[in-house]
Amino acid sequence: MQIEVGCADTLGATLTSEGVNFALASQHSEAVDLCLFTPDGEVQLRLPGRSGAIWHGFVPGLEAGARYGYRVHGPWAPESGHRFNPAKLLIDPYARALDQPVIWQPTLAQGKSNPDAQDSATDMAKSVVCETQLPEWQRPAHRWRDSVIYEAHPKGLSMLHPDIPEALRGTWAGLASDPVLAHLGRLGVTAIELLPTCAFLDDKFLVEKDLRNYWGYQPIGFFAPEPRYGGPDPRGEFRDMVRRFHNVGIEVILDVVFNHTGEGDARGPLLSLRGIDNASYYRLGDRGAYINETGTGNTLDLSNPLALRLVMDCLRHWVLEMGVDGFRFDLAATLARGASGAVEANAPFLSAIAQDPVLSKVKLIAEPWDIGPGGYFLGGFPHPFTEWNDRFRDDTRRFWRGDSCMAGDLARRVAGSAEVFDHDGRCASASVNFITAHDGFTLQDLVSYNEKHNEANGEGNRDGHNANFSQALPDRGAQDARKRALLATLILSQGVPMLLAGDEFGNSQGGNNNAYAQDNPIGWLHWPNADEALIAFTARLIALRTAYPVLRQRRFLHALTRAQDGMRDMIWRLCSGDEPMPHDWGNPDLRCIGVEIRGAAEGPAEEAGDRAAYLIFNAGGACEAHLPAGAWERVLDSADPDGAALPMTDASTCLAAQSLQVFIQSLPQEPS
Repeated sequence: MQIEVGCADTLGATLTSEGVNFALASQHSEAVDLCLFTPDGEVQLRLPGRSGAIWHGFVPGLEAGARYGYRVHGPWAPESGHRFNPAKLLIDPYARALDQPVIWQPTLAQGKSNPDAQDSATDMAKSVVCETQLPEWQRPAHRWRDSVIYEAHPKGLSMLHPDIPEALRGTWAGLASDPVLAHLGRLGVTAIELLPTCAFLDDKFLVEKDLRNYWGYQPIGFFAPEPRYGGPDPRGEFRDMVRRFHNVGIEVILDVVFNHTGEGDARGPLLSLRGIDNASYYRLGDRGAYINETGTGNTLDLSNPLALRLVMDCLRHWVLEMGVDGFRFDLAATLARGASGAVEANAPFLSAIAQDPVLSKVKLIAEPWDIGPGGYFLGGFPHPFTEWNDRFRDDTRRFWRGDSCMAGDLARRVAGSAEVFDHDGRCASASVNFITAHDGFTLQDLVSYNEKHNEANGEGNRDGHNANFSQALPDRGAQDARKRALLATLILSQGVPMLLAGDEFGNSQGGNNNAYAQDNPIGWLHWPNADEALIAFTARLIALRTAYPVLRQRRFLHALTRAQDGMRDMIWRLCSGDEPMPHDWGNPDLRCIGVEIRGAAEGPAEEAGDRAAYLIFNAGGACEAHLPAGAWERVLDSADPDGAALPMTDASTCLAAQSLQVFIQSLPQEPS
């Protein structure tokens, strides 16, 4: 094989009609060998061109499907941040596909005081040359205020579904199979948010315990769909999956991990970025030590132009080539750290997103924290980001559990957490509300266990959150009542609701609140045990939210007077019908509170519809509550999930314990 100088214009392997151009960004290396794998073995070609930090070369006649990797030469000087080792075959960080999953093997070790001399090529996944495709995408493009998100694992969603052919279970095709599409259509969700879909590492810690990295939060190939979820054409299968969701009006959001990689700390393997240019891609401290603000051993340095370009190019790839509609950024506070290490609303990554003509228009969700200094950044992300709101999760759980002094906190969450998000022109949809997520108890386990049970993880039950605000309820009836109340609060509050897959039918993980390593029935959804009544109730809640715009407003509500009718846009009421005084909000025994909602005073009158709503949240015992003046129709009683809508003839209503009722203002009768 011959190699020519090529060009530095596009990083990665770029297929042309005449061959393939290879370009790799490495500021501190001394030479780069392109390694091509043929039936006769490995062929090494020294990249002949260098333009600034980019090494490049062109191989005439090479075609799609060619397998390759890199060996990068430079100093082994960990104290200066350099860990070059040409004995290790490295994955191209821009590789569009890998030929196999990345699983820990001893040959992948980097070495300690000296570089490890074992050649890793036999055990290392190879990068694959792919044709660049930019299809036309017909996107559903739901507004944020109209969105209902369904968080799911790309494999676990389908593994135990009896109506999905076994050959498709756990694959991209199974994920978007007819039974799944029918179920999501029945629920009425608008977007599916998938746990990490790019290639990730099964790390040593788990492999040695005969476990696997099920969740996928150890990325190693940012551009490549995870090989274990696909067949011979994972990129084509992924795109087909996206198209099938789009065809039924469902957006696809990816959970992406750009805060760290699977290479871990100084004891971790040498797989890609560490061997390409450790000092450029990772945040390093004294004597080359890894700064660990993610809890996983390393932190990507997005204040460095090479690392920032990698992430931005990758995001555009998933939008333009693969068709996805948005991203949820894992530990996004790390991405918001500038050169000083402080979390900043104008950090390089956030500023780059804001000006990008592609990425500024897709759905962007921040998990607004990491474990570093100043890492809890809830409410700090600028438009166009929305944020996971853990205060909604904790306060809602505690209110329905019956904790004292929680009525005021619940009120703030139901109103969209304005004290957190209402600044700098942000919308009420800036808050992504959730009761449960992949990380933590499922809804069923939340009402079934007082403590976590993570014994299967092999860490002595020390892993996972301890502050679950859960409660083991004594019987099925009490559990079902609590679940319905929690689901109703989630879906009918201001903000964007996110539903954990399986919560709508009572899926349990046996009390495991950290099933990251459980690629087995613990972590998979138990479709055969699905609670059909709970599915129907969840679908009814989403249909209510869709039918009445007042339940999903774009603007915040601040009890201001509306010009069109002289009414305030939000009024809280006690069971007596009176508005609570300051001492009422501080009453530790206040368990029942109602809220009257109209269109926001500061918005256009037509934006929130023409019918007010009244919601009553009762976390205590059975009680009677007075309704506001006017004509009302009860459209939901969580204690009677199948009950029909009922025009109210009395000025009060009876609420069962642990229940929520929803009333909609009756329309005036048309003259006969």
